[in-house]
Amino acid sequence: MRPVASVATGSVVNTSQTSKVIRNTYSLLAITLIFSAITAGVSMTINPPWFTGLICSLTAMALIWFVLPRTANSVAGLGVAFAITGLLGFGLGPILNHYLGMANGGAIIMQAMATTGITFLALSAYVLTTKKDFSFMGGFLMAGLIAVIVLALVVMVSSMFGVDVSGFSLAISGLVVLLMCGLILFETSNIVNGGETNYIMATVGLYLSIYNLFTALLHLIGAFSGDD
Repeated sequence: MRPVASVATGSVVNTSQTSKVIRNTYSLLAITLIFSAITAGVSMTINPPWFTGLICSLTAMALIWFVLPRTANSVAGLGVAFAITGLLGFGLGPILNHYLGMANGGAIIMQAMATTGITFLALSAYVLTTKKDFSFMGGFLMAGLIAVIVLALVVMVSSMFGVDVSGFSLAISGLVVLLMCGLILFETSNIVNGGETNYIMATVGLYLSIYNLFTALLHLIGAFSGDD
């Protein structure tokens, strides 16, 4: 039997480590979001071609899949995290310029930002306060992500052949909003309950959820406002 003192000490160490991961994750997340906003602003000023977003997204995905896992435990991982968030922010430039070109574009962007921020803070606060375990959602979320990817490919191919897929596109955006809310709960729960101990990986995961939530809300709000 383990001594009581040993168990208590282990519990204190685990709690301390978890608190450190939470603190580092949210600090880095705040910095990367600001950095991403700066690169988005630079992109909006330069106004690159529309396909810039696709190139930035593909490059960021390559970094997430092939580079980040190998560097997350070193200082180099911080550079990779900033590269990923900077690229995705820069890729937002053409999209934001597109909405700003609309009559109510500025309001649409602000509504999407506010809704994203409030949603993230509310979901994170709920998990951080209750410490509820949402690990059971992993399988459902993975299935949902696969479904979204397949549907997005179908919509993209259909649109290339001149098929009106605006309704399906809105449905996909709605599904993405639900999935990202689920992922925020799942990822925050992982951090709080010790499932994720690497704050760089945790930061990138939360950033991606926030990013996708924002872009999906931007599409939905723009469509329902009659300006998209």
